Amino acid sequence: MIDSVLVANRGEIAVRIFRTARRLGLRTVAVYSDADAGSRHVRAADVAIRLGPAPARESYLDIARVLEAARISGARAIHPGYGFLSENAQFAQACAAAGLVFIGPPAQAIAAMGSKILAKTRMQAAGVPVLPGYAGDEQQLEQLAARARAAGLPLIIKPAAGGGGKGMQIVRTEAEVPAALAAARRLAQSAFGDGDLLLERYLPGPRHVEVQVFADSHGNFVHLGERDCSTQRRHQKLLEEAPAPGVPQEVRERLRAAALVVAREIGYVGAGTVEFLYDGAQFYFMEMNTRLQVEHTVTEAITGLDLVEWQLRVAAGEPLPLSQEQIHFNGHAIEARVCAEDPEHGFLPSAGRLALLQWPQHEQVRVDAGFASGDVVPDSYDSLLGKVIAWAPTRAQASARLAAALDDTSSAGVKTNDHWLARLVRSEPFASVRHTIASLDAATAPAAAGQPAAHLLVLAALAAQADGLVSGANDPWAARDGFVPNLPARVGTTLVDARGSRQVLIEYRDGVPAAAVLAGEDFPLAEVTHTATGTAGLTALVARIGAQRIGARYFHQERYLRLWSGSDALDFTLEDPRTGEYAAAQSSGSLTTPLPGVVVSVPVSLGQQVTAGELLMVIEAMKMEHAIIAPYDGEVAAIHFTPGQRVPEGSALLALNQKS
Repeated sequence: MIDSVLVANRGEIAVRIFRTARRLGLRTVAVYSDADAGSRHVRAADVAIRLGPAPARESYLDIARVLEAARISGARAIHPGYGFLSENAQFAQACAAAGLVFIGPPAQAIAAMGSKILAKTRMQAAGVPVLPGYAGDEQQLEQLAARARAAGLPLIIKPAAGGGGKGMQIVRTEAEVPAALAAARRLAQSAFGDGDLLLERYLPGPRHVEVQVFADSHGNFVHLGERDCSTQRRHQKLLEEAPAPGVPQEVRERLRAAALVVAREIGYVGAGTVEFLYDGAQFYFMEMNTRLQVEHTVTEAITGLDLVEWQLRVAAGEPLPLSQEQIHFNGHAIEARVCAEDPEHGFLPSAGRLALLQWPQHEQVRVDAGFASGDVVPDSYDSLLGKVIAWAPTRAQASARLAAALDDTSSAGVKTNDHWLARLVRSEPFASVRHTIASLDAATAPAAAGQPAAHLLVLAALAAQADGLVSGANDPWAARDGFVPNLPARVGTTLVDARGSRQVLIEYRDGVPAAAVLAGEDFPLAEVTHTATGTAGLTALVARIGAQRIGARYFHQERYLRLWSGSDALDFTLEDPRTGEYAAAQSSGSLTTPLPGVVVSVPVSLGQQVTAGELLMVIEAMKMEHAIIAPYDGEVAAIHFTPGQRVPEGSALLALNQKS
């Protein structure tokens, strides 16, 4: 019997597995890299063992080090979570050889689905519908380019050994094929150690529907319903829900049956997910993920089951706890992946210290979190911080509950997507089930926030000035309320963000905010209150601005201010007039990286003439490639990094002499 479990993973999935293991009375063991030494999953375990340096290949992907950690800790079983070694047949085999229980399918089942090429061929033979394309052994880039032209466009290029959408490239014209193949191979080799590629006909607007299956070593197979995971950016999921909405019952039954065919075909054991593309009429097999999915939580919400407990019991040799007839579905659940990324700037990943992270506490809302206030988000791994899951009797109620919970999520110090997700959940395409895997690349995606509303700027100014006013309450010499004898006092605050700078003047009468002036417009103020929330650094602000009484939350640290009001989340730098004159000159002509990463390629040379929009450099960070683009016409004056070099956050990558 399993009495202890090592989780060969990190972040929220490790914390989530530990929760069930502890409930079952099992001893828990964490592993960590140097980048995760102080992380939440390390704190959550009974024992924690260091694996090695930050790079995953020297820590979480090093099979020998993981097995040695199990030996040192005395763990009897290993749960791989998702990502890293979770779908590595060699790892499953090595666990068995070491006398450890691998909490996942047999190595041969993982191998059967480890290559999309082999899996697609095998499932087609079993009668499961697949997309046309190329899944052969000719893997030279020139040969693949010829196959792509022969198959017809548009096409999607996938790493054969991949998962999670990493490395996928879409090509719509022949001119795009060579660069897309090269990028896909580069990312496939980097992420999975296997550069083989698969070509498939690209469906421009399908939905992503998947079926959760479970099997034991006694020959029992069940499905736990299907999920819709169509809301994606860069082929990686952001919102998942169960059951899949808007799918005819007849199609739903065929999907579930096809998934069980796939599981039986490869002799599956444990938790697995069979993924399909659905175009509204027909569905097509994509792949099988031979592990627990990130979105398993929504299945748990509508079934009332603990899938990690099922995994542990099946791995211990027990039969499935329930038969298909005993599994029932109730209500609707939606999950949002809260990530360290900036939706306003192409979902650029963010890294650094979380000065604040407050998760929502709502009825029928579950949070699976891997990070908390004070934790450091490394630049070496996936950007997922945690998941917010809402359940309700109907989809509309679950959507409203999830959006409200995301509104009440507060983070500072690192860019996050929570409030953008709230707008997405409230969007008409999502509400009417018109979203597809292409929605976020089209006009149906929520628009980037425009200029902040005037009342939000007034609230931000009140928040910025609060510390000085409160700290000087008992010391007239420390107060910063612009006191002028016998006259109203005005204190100005300049708020700077990516859209520019705005000055707000707050007028004080008898030390109390009475009015605000913004762009020449006057706003009467009353009932301004600041209240500590109980979360360190987070303050609630309420003010009557004109006829409106408006609430907000804010976090203020030195020159940094973050303010939340409803689904709006705003970041400001408070301008210091003593340094402002140098800011523009300092940034002129240089291109800096907003996050740490590794240089992948530099397609320009010193002295080269470039035009606005031309690619200058490619940076890989947090498992994604990011293009550095010329902001204007000019000449390359300096190149500070070469391919393979690691660049710290804020580094000047290149310099351009702008054409006059």
